[in-house]
Amino acid sequence: MYGHHVHEAVLAHNERFSGITIHFVDAEYDHGATICQVTCPVYPEIDTPDTLANRIHRLEHIYFPIVVRDLVQRME
Repeated sequence: MYGHHVHEAVLAHNERFSGITIHFVDAEYDHGATICQVTCPVYPEIDTPDTLANRIHRLEHIYFPIVVRDLVQRME
């Protein structure tokens, strides 16, 4: 499951939190070792798949650069 389908499922199952997992890539889809996980609240009374997706994208925009920077610094 990916993209909009994830946000729809989160809302349909009345989940309290959603979020992102940044992980190393390996041969399997969504399988590599986890580097970072961050959650955000789900607001079932007001959230739509689009509003939840926007909140998730903000997390990606904040945390991907931090994780990449940290990985590069460890390699130096």
